[in-house]
Amino acid sequence: MSAVWRAARAAVRRRRLQTFVIGIVVLFSAATLVVALRLLDASTAPFERVFADQAGAHVVAVYEPGSAGATSATPPAGTTAAAGPFEQAVLAAPADAALHLPDSLTVVGRADPAGPVDRVELWDGRWATAPGEIVVADLPPAAGYHPPSLVGSVIQLRGAPPLTVVGFGYSVSRTADAWVTPAQMAQLHPTAVQMLYRLPGEPAEPAVDAFTAALPSDGLLATSSYLVIKESVKAGPGAYVPFLIVFGLLGLFVAVLVVANVVGGAVVSGYRHIGVLKAIGFTPAQVVGVYLTMVSVPAVVGGGLGVIGGEFAARPLLTNAFQGLGFHGDVGNGLRVQVAALAGILVVVLLAALLPALRARRLPAAEAISAGSAPRTGRGLRVQRWLSGVGLPRSVSLGLGLPFARPARTALTVAAVVLGVTTVTFASGLATTVSRYSSIADRNETAPIAVRPGNPRFQQATTTRSDEDIERLLRSLPGTRHVTAMLGIDITVVGQTQAVPVDFLRGDHDEVGLKEAIVAGRWLRAPGEIVVPSALLHERGIHLGDRLTFELDGHRTEVTVVGETMSAAVGGPALITTWETLQRLGPQQPIPNHEVVYEISVLPGTDISAYLASVRAADPGLAAWSNVGVNSFTVSMISLSTALSLMLGVVAALSVLNTVLLNVRERRRDLGMLKSIGMTPRQVVVMTVTSMAGLGLLGGLVGVPTGVFAHRLVVPMATRAAKVDIPLALLNVWQPATLLLLALAGAAIAVLGALVPARAAARLTIAEVLHTE
Repeated sequence: MSAVWRAARAAVRRRRLQTFVIGIVVLFSAATLVVALRLLDASTAPFERVFADQAGAHVVAVYEPGSAGATSATPPAGTTAAAGPFEQAVLAAPADAALHLPDSLTVVGRADPAGPVDRVELWDGRWATAPGEIVVADLPPAAGYHPPSLVGSVIQLRGAPPLTVVGFGYSVSRTADAWVTPAQMAQLHPTAVQMLYRLPGEPAEPAVDAFTAALPSDGLLATSSYLVIKESVKAGPGAYVPFLIVFGLLGLFVAVLVVANVVGGAVVSGYRHIGVLKAIGFTPAQVVGVYLTMVSVPAVVGGGLGVIGGEFAARPLLTNAFQGLGFHGDVGNGLRVQVAALAGILVVVLLAALLPALRARRLPAAEAISAGSAPRTGRGLRVQRWLSGVGLPRSVSLGLGLPFARPARTALTVAAVVLGVTTVTFASGLATTVSRYSSIADRNETAPIAVRPGNPRFQQATTTRSDEDIERLLRSLPGTRHVTAMLGIDITVVGQTQAVPVDFLRGDHDEVGLKEAIVAGRWLRAPGEIVVPSALLHERGIHLGDRLTFELDGHRTEVTVVGETMSAAVGGPALITTWETLQRLGPQQPIPNHEVVYEISVLPGTDISAYLASVRAADPGLAAWSNVGVNSFTVSMISLSTALSLMLGVVAALSVLNTVLLNVRERRRDLGMLKSIGMTPRQVVVMTVTSMAGLGLLGGLVGVPTGVFAHRLVVPMATRAAKVDIPLALLNVWQPATLLLLALAGAAIAVLGALVPARAAARLTIAEVLHTE
């Protein structure tokens, strides 16, 4: 074993460039693979862990008070645990910037946070134990963030006495917005009763549907499943996972090709070395061991650094993906993913090296030694002779014929270039899609300015103007093109356990980019119509054509779903409808003007900074800001795709460099002969670079359609995982000129990879080449 190690260590030192190439390739591949696997693993693991710890409810059923389902003492068949009945009421809440309360609170009466189902995690304060106390549902703060405690705040719910906040809790089942004691709930005039059920194991959708169908129908108002919450949790990392898996697989394929190319080249160019090893007593198995060890050293080092780098790269992505879901990236240390990625990629590398190593094993010593110095003949010379008659410069015809001398090596090199071009094509399409998505969703161009009256709760200057007066003022300012007033309110939907956010629009809502985000159906045309963001449409099980009943302060109105959009008006997924729908609900109190946001499009050529200054000068009580910018998801995806495509492009170039270096080493004698009969150093460079440029162009012609196909396949997968639907305009991102440039990227990668060894070959002197012959 020591002899094998000494021989392999010497081979590593002698082949520094090949060793470096293997290490870099494995490092990049391992890092990409770890990031993809961490997000894939995290897409369900945090939810399942927290759901089990809190004994989350698989099914929540809401009944009318006194109905059979609400009063039955026997849990339905198929349950492992049940909790309830808990009385609940939906109460209007005042706007509160500090507590971030929704406009309608689902308040539930519970004696304690424990129990067999839906144990509430109290992360600040205590549970409500006396009249006048309330516990508010809220997400725990992110790790390392310690905001001031709001325990002791007093809130005034409509139709309820003042309630003091004594604690903040988190329910993974999202069964309530707040909790009070059962005695306090009796004073709040409950309108429904809540039952919570746990089922065996992790029930799939058919089991949940079958259980829900078997519930007592008498007085049943609504049901909800834990699968909806689970899918919303998965949607965070789900937007990243498909892209990263593609990059990870591309990196893995490139690693296999490069390792096979490097080891195969080492075997072919090291025939004499193999013969010498066998002549001094190395067994065939030891020869195989030398080459596998030679590959394992840089693979272990590169793989180890890669999994560490991948873990560091995955952390901010995990935090961003789970932000706002209650987990804040707390998804464990990923040790099993790191170990699996490292072991997997090492196995792949060794398998890639095994075939050429077995080739070395079969070579007899005498044949290997003689083959190491024999001149090369065969199909390469025949192709070069044929090309010499087509009128090309001799250096070009010789270069075009070189790849045919080693067809297996050539095939591996072309495949590496194909994957490099595929990566660049896929990444460029992804960047364009994400940029267009950001432009449509954020409406940076169609509505670059937003205005909101100052809020006294934030110690901001306030305006005395009414909502309508503010809109008239904004329309009168120079440069104004369109103004849309937007009001976001949480509205109770009859039959659903949780309120939904609704954005009510007034003014030029057809002109501020909202209509362009429609994915299916159509935009608003009349009062009583709504469009639903795809995220809410999937989460709440809403369909085009559905009729929903809105309820606000005891007033009800019916609305019809006429369209699906990929964006929301004010921020976050919300149903979108017109101001007339709000008037049908008949709010009992005037709407404070500081709750209305005005989105403004300006005339072409209008200076944004000057316009913002004119708004503030017209009324210091108005806060105006620019919406021009790029969101964090867009920055993350474009940065990630650019970095990974550069990494894999560099790896492909290194593969070409390795191929050219092997070709130069094998053909030192031929180069010496060519130089002796008059070939200049410049002609040597042209010949060497031409030998790879043709392969690069071929790789580009194959890689571009492959990248386009991957983009058209993966982008819909990612949007479906994120519960967002997109219009076809986000997939049709290719222009003929762009595709031509991408096809030439293969030739560019090949030329860059070939240039350095080509210049080194040009500097070789005739005496240096031929003195060993």
